Amino acid sequence: MIAAILWTIAYIWDRLLGDPRWLPHPVIRIGRCISGMERLLRRWFTQDKLKAAGFLLPIVIVGGAFGATWLLLWALALVHPWLSYGVEAILIATTIAVKGLQDAGMKVYNKLAAGDMDGARFETSMIVGRDTDTLDEPELVRATVETVAENIVDAVISPLFYALLGGAPLAMAYRAVNTLDSMVGYKNEKYEKLGYASAKLDDLANWIPARMTAGLVALSAWLFRAGDAKRALKTALSDAVKHPSPNSGWPEASVAGALHIRLGGFNVYKGVRSFREYMGEPLEVLAAKHIPATCRLLRGTSLLFVALGLAALWLRGGWLL
Repeated sequence: MIAAILWTIAYIWDRLLGDPRWLPHPVIRIGRCISGMERLLRRWFTQDKLKAAGFLLPIVIVGGAFGATWLLLWALALVHPWLSYGVEAILIATTIAVKGLQDAGMKVYNKLAAGDMDGARFETSMIVGRDTDTLDEPELVRATVETVAENIVDAVISPLFYALLGGAPLAMAYRAVNTLDSMVGYKNEKYEKLGYASAKLDDLANWIPARMTAGLVALSAWLFRAGDAKRALKTALSDAVKHPSPNSGWPEASVAGALHIRLGGFNVYKGVRSFREYMGEPLEVLAAKHIPATCRLLRGTSLLFVALGLAALWLRGGWLL
């Protein structure tokens, strides 16, 4: 019961409060540790040994995040068990971002609804890596929908999944994995070697949650009348493999199918144009309305996963935490 209570409190905290500015966020500290570790590795190892050295990043950063969280909760439990429980719930809440993801998407929608294209481009630039200066409404919507859909896995289902399995220590370890990938897991000249191990670990960590998310998006579309459930599942099964990421295609393709839209296409990164395979069929023209529709799927999917997780904890007697 304690596990179920902590898990539920963490989810409700995030849905209502998100990440309050007054609360120090562990991911910021993880990011600083990654930056410091990267500087040390580049100083200690030559270019031809960076790939091997890159394995130290997940070992130190992920292991450190898990160990530090476990040690903190253990020390707090010596003071009082409920103090440890309360901090654990808050720590789990910091690893998930339903509210933050929805708020980011809706900022773009609100600017589009007000006819403020410059504002919409700016808000979109805050959540995507592509150039947004010349994007029109359909492309701004596509960028936003793709980002929200992809992060249903990274920012919601995966951290909840690992919190279910191992409480705050494992959830924080996952967040360290994901932060590593976002900082060094690029396939470019600078990070191709150093970030190899981090990128592969992120692929492995998200493999199960990504595929669960595709099914939950379809179920959410059906239960909450938020889209086309059959097409969501069909599109995920047929188009997810077209995405360059082994995991991101599953939530993006399922959302595309549910909303009868097509994702993918040409993107520009720092002036360089690239093409990403299409997912879904353009039965509807991309419009601002598809952003809140994607947010509804985000909320529904997260709620369904929490319900399934609570059922699993009840069936297993709550021993997982």
